[in-house]
Amino acid sequence: MVTSPARGRWAALLLAGLTPVVAELTLGNPPLRQAWLLLLWTPIYGAGTVLIRELVRRTGRGWYAVLLLGAAYGIVEEGLALQALTSPTLYGVAGWAPRILGLNSAYTELNIPYHAVFSVALPILLVDLVVPALRHRPYLGRTGLVVAGVVFVLGALLLRWTTAFVDPGYQAPPAALAAFALAIAVLALLALRFVPRPPVPPAAASRAVPAPPVVACLAGVVAFGYLALLFPFGGARHPAFTHGGWVVVPMVAAALLAVAAGMLLRRWTAHGGWRDRHSLALAGGALVAHTAFGVIANGDTTADRVSLAALGVVMIVLLALLARRTR
Repeated sequence: MVTSPARGRWAALLLAGLTPVVAELTLGNPPLRQAWLLLLWTPIYGAGTVLIRELVRRTGRGWYAVLLLGAAYGIVEEGLALQALTSPTLYGVAGWAPRILGLNSAYTELNIPYHAVFSVALPILLVDLVVPALRHRPYLGRTGLVVAGVVFVLGALLLRWTTAFVDPGYQAPPAALAAFALAIAVLALLALRFVPRPPVPPAAASRAVPAPPVVACLAGVVAFGYLALLFPFGGARHPAFTHGGWVVVPMVAAALLAVAAGMLLRRWTAHGGWRDRHSLALAGGALVAHTAFGVIANGDTTADRVSLAALGVVMIVLLALLARRTR
């Protein structure tokens, strides 16, 4: 089937615009009263996710490659642009947990998987459900791919420039920057060269796949649990209200939770019973839980919490409309 270039560009623009909304706005970071900040973040977020999707589709890879490249994106944003992975002052994250090899350990554990899932995988999944005819195809031609890459680099430079105003004078050590660049290269190589292409699942349905409401609930528990274990909130200065060396407990628990969820999801999606409605339930459950966590943890004022909750209601309505279309 021949794909209309205009339709592909529209899908790419939808993905670029949706990404910072999912990753930042629906978590309450920033609050709705500062939504204009998305204009500064859309170049790196939007172009980054579009670029990842284009590379994955052009090489015939699947969701493992998306997640690996999403982790690489997280290192670009947090390690090279914001330099929050190593900064001893930015956001106060150096005090969350012991610094390991110069890294803000808990912040790194929280944000690299967060970007892989919420900044990359879920926006791609949602747009694939909105535009199912293009889900296995690139959205852009070669020129569009180059443009996305250029905008992504410029967006990273813009983010680095704006960070100088909130973390003045800090520059990550050259050794750390080199290590981040190496990690990005290794993740990209693994994703685009060594990760096997996704197998075709069997056509027969399997009882091993739970109903979509169960998938949504479990996705919500995992998303909320992972954030709550690692992000200090409610006056806490360390993850999960721990103190001292006890911070390792929620950090290990979060890692085990993520691994268990990944293994379970791999088992479910390997069967022919996994359908679009399961994918939407997975995305919806994670998004609703992550917005609920934002209402609890990210609202500076009552107005911020109420506006984020209202945004969550709008999001639920849109997910419900997409669910009707998916059926």
